[in-house]
Amino acid sequence: QVQLVESGGGLVQAGGSLRLSCAASGSIISISTLDWYRQAPGKQRELVATITGGENTNYAVSVKGRFTISRTNAKNTVYLQMNSLKPEDTAVYYCNAIVLAAGTLRYSSYWGQGTQVTVSS
Repeated sequence: QVQLVESGGGLVQAGGSLRLSCAASGSIISISTLDWYRQAPGKQRELVATITGGENTNYAVSVKGRFTISRTNAKNTVYLQMNSLKPEDTAVYYCNAIVLAAGTLRYSSYWGQGTQVTVSS
C-alpha cells in the first residue's frame, strides 16, 4: 500500500508564506506526476500545481508567480512553497501522486488526507 502524508499547513497573515510538504511511503516502485489540489468551503476541489517525473511544472492561473512546486525523488516528497498568500488561498490542500506500487501492473492515483491553510486579512 501507499500512503501520502501532508504537513506544513497553518494560519498566516495575508502576504505571508507557508511551505507544504507531502511524503509518500509504502511499497513504491516509481512515482510519475505529483500534484497539489485545494478545496475551499463550498467549492469544488481544484488543481493548484503539477510536477512531472521530468520536473516540468504547471500552475493554476490564480497562483502562478506566487507558488512553486518541487520534488525530491530520493525522499518521494513533493513541496509547495506558497508566497504572497491571499485570503482567497484559504482551503484544505491535498497532494496527489501517480504511483506504480509493488505488486501492481499500472500506475494508480493516491491522495493525502489534506492540510488546512488559512490566510487572514
